[in-house]
Amino acid sequence: MRTPKSHIFSGASIRPSAKTARTALVALAFLGGTLALWLLPTIRPYVDDTRRARVARVVAVDNADLLTQGLVEFGTQHLTVDLKGVAYKAENEMRGQLELDKKFAPGDKALVIVPPDLAPDSVLVARDHWRLGWGGVFFAAFAAFLCLFGGWVGAKALFSFLFSCLVIWKVLIPLVLEGWSAAFVTFAVTACLTAVIMYLVAGWTRKGLAGFLGAMLGVAASFGLAHVFGRLMSVTGATMPFAGQLLYSGYPHLDLRAIFMGAIVLSSSGAAMDLAMDIAAGVGEVKRHNAALGFRALLRSGLRIGRSVVGTMTTTLLLAYSGGYLTLLMVFAAQGTHPVDFLNSTLVSAELVKTLVGSFGLVLVAPFTALVAAALFAAPKRPFSCAYASPS
Repeated sequence: MRTPKSHIFSGASIRPSAKTARTALVALAFLGGTLALWLLPTIRPYVDDTRRARVARVVAVDNADLLTQGLVEFGTQHLTVDLKGVAYKAENEMRGQLELDKKFAPGDKALVIVPPDLAPDSVLVARDHWRLGWGGVFFAAFAAFLCLFGGWVGAKALFSFLFSCLVIWKVLIPLVLEGWSAAFVTFAVTACLTAVIMYLVAGWTRKGLAGFLGAMLGVAASFGLAHVFGRLMSVTGATMPFAGQLLYSGYPHLDLRAIFMGAIVLSSSGAAMDLAMDIAAGVGEVKRHNAALGFRALLRSGLRIGRSVVGTMTTTLLLAYSGGYLTLLMVFAAQGTHPVDFLNSTLVSAELVKTLVGSFGLVLVAPFTALVAAALFAAPKRPFSCAYASPS
């Protein structure tokens, strides 16, 4: 006699009303946590002039005091801006730094800083182009498409995205700046984010637990590899953007190497979660269609799924990282630098450690997740009986 679908993994499934209530309760708990993070105060800046920032439209520009030397410009660009219907003078200082300088043209929107005692003859400071307007439109379009395409799952993915941003900005960065170990704080934050994201995507199910454990085993392996090979290859972390500026901003006690190791763990954790969930979901589907399969058969299925996915995922990491230092490679190519020289340089060595550690950890996620998923799905049914009417 055919076994009813709702009893494949458990003797009885929970009532829909109880499951809905529990889901709503957990959603409210996460929403409360997110709001608490939003309200959590951050480190007080040395100079806080954000409250005096306004958005103004550039009406006219005067570049007479700008000097050009080669490809860079430096000096003062004088602007006339329209702020709430009133014309003011503004200044834009250019220091000859291509990555930091900005140059305005008539019609641009600028973020300006107004003095405390604003007067008609006040001179404003043009801080930067105003980008949050179109940035907000872009994010709204992304969120709408994600929710329309993914439905409730897409909404939970959007929530996990926002939650991750808040945890990094409100928890990870302040703790590291306060002197906590950057590597271990990053590992703990990564574990927290992985647990939240896996729960939101898969719920409290064997699939979710297998994905979490497999991803964290891979992340832990990456954590160890980063420490070992980072020290063996004498990577200090000073190659990270704005590392020197960070130390001279009042934080000379920071360990740049530990921050670098933590950055490797954090940046590779997303791909690890993706791969772990793919394998856990695959093993869950195999078990759902053939409940008689045991540990070994499920393990073989998980390993086959992992082999199919690992090849593209490691290449994805390589392309993602190489895109970040493409101009650096172009400089070496333009100068005719020998591969031995640029591969042994500090900058490229740091990127090699980042790429190889992330890829190595990603490869390890596949067998770890396959092993954990096979053990969980082949285990007795009682511990997770509440969620297995549909393992997907």
